[in-house]
Amino acid sequence: MPDVPWLPNPPDGTQICMGFDGSKNNDWTALGCETIDGYSFTPRWGDDRRGTYWDPALTGGRIPHGEVSVAVEEIFRRYRVKRFYCDPQDWETDIEGWALAHGAETVLAWPTNTVGRMHPELVRFEEDLIEGLITHDGDPIATTHAANARKKAQPGQKFTIEKPNEHQKIDVLMARVLAHTAARDSIAAGWQLEKTRKRARVWR
Repeated sequence: MPDVPWLPNPPDGTQICMGFDGSKNNDWTALGCETIDGYSFTPRWGDDRRGTYWDPALTGGRIPHGEVSVAVEEIFRRYRVKRFYCDPQDWETDIEGWALAHGAETVLAWPTNTVGRMHPELVRFEEDLIEGLITHDGDPIATTHAANARKKAQPGQKFTIEKPNEHQKIDVLMARVLAHTAARDSIAAGWQLEKTRKRARVWR
């Protein structure tokens, strides 16, 4: 996949939806965001504006929960978060705390381990990519995780996605899928379009 520039985040104050895919000590933990017009991006945080994903191999073998929560709080300060879908496995207490701080109607547990829930959202994400309804920021880690993902056949002509091996992660993509699900559900519930900057990066 050719190198492309990593585009900046949308301006502070933009309305967004968020997705969270967490792990304890093996897979990565990641936050992804999406605007109402389908711009999928990795929020940057901290003084060094790093991406919101954590590789446990770089943090002593465990994900730093406190650091993740600091990043979540920064995103809520910068943006108007409409809806935040979180895969709760291993992160139930953290998610309860985020919901207490920002509202249970905004921060919602969204388990990804059920085929019946996950399959239609993956189909929707795939179709929206094909139709050009999702653009993205060119984040190289997100692009790598998207390229790593493989479909896994499930009963009833359904599928989920999986990593091809332990070293090729897909967690940043999963956070983006959850952000897209949150955005589309919010639009269905009445989220109204507001002006945002045009984006032109499309995953192929």
